[in-house]
Amino acid sequence: MYVAPGQVVEAQAAWLRAAAAYLGETWQPFEGDELMAQWLAPDLRLAHTCGYPLVKQLGGRVKVVGTPRYELPHSSGGTHCSLVLCREQAPFACLADARGSRGLVNGWDSNSGMNLFRHSLQAVHDGAFFSDVVVTGGHRASLRHLRQGLGDLAAVDSVTYDYLARDHSEEVQGLRVLARSVPSPCLPFITSRQSADAEVEALRDALNRALPPFAAALGIEEVMPPADYGVLLQLEAQVNGSRFAWA
Repeated sequence: MYVAPGQVVEAQAAWLRAAAAYLGETWQPFEGDELMAQWLAPDLRLAHTCGYPLVKQLGGRVKVVGTPRYELPHSSGGTHCSLVLCREQAPFACLADARGSRGLVNGWDSNSGMNLFRHSLQAVHDGAFFSDVVVTGGHRASLRHLRQGLGDLAAVDSVTYDYLARDHSEEVQGLRVLARSVPSPCLPFITSRQSADAEVEALRDALNRALPPFAAALGIEEVMPPADYGVLLQLEAQVNGSRFAWA
């Protein structure tokens, strides 16, 4: 789930507790920092994962409950995107102007911070783009690196950015959107592959029934049936078939 700002974190937790109550269960948050262990736990009831690990590592190992439909400035209709950010004073009028600058990637397993980012970069330059690339470990870390001048360009999940911008967070102050990627399905909700299809539908129904009191805070209108996340592999294939290189 998203980890900032505070009102979103609180609303997410309250929503999941309410959804569990509809199922006659008690919500028990996962303890620990190892995401893959959480996602592959045989008793997993519900988790939020990134679309790229879903298609690269989790295929056939989990079941997708649904795709949330956010209605935020840069996310709509079940899709989000990567927002390519730079500092307000950066001398870039367009993405191509940033060639030779320093790139920031939150992680090589990220869809919005890596997969969509490289697709956008390759579209404007089919070769080595950056002079250097730093892996920051997370979207908020990328924002911090950008503000501190430790890199020049970063791609951040649009839901993360919209949440922080709505909250007037200092984490996005002094930054501007230089470009946006093609749309991509929003981060999916998953459950254990041992769950029966009826259980998967019941989970999605409970999330939707519990949602109304928290919809405004979360910017979510509904949890839809699973989107086609195979499009992420198509975007990857386009880049892999080119001469693009990070640096």
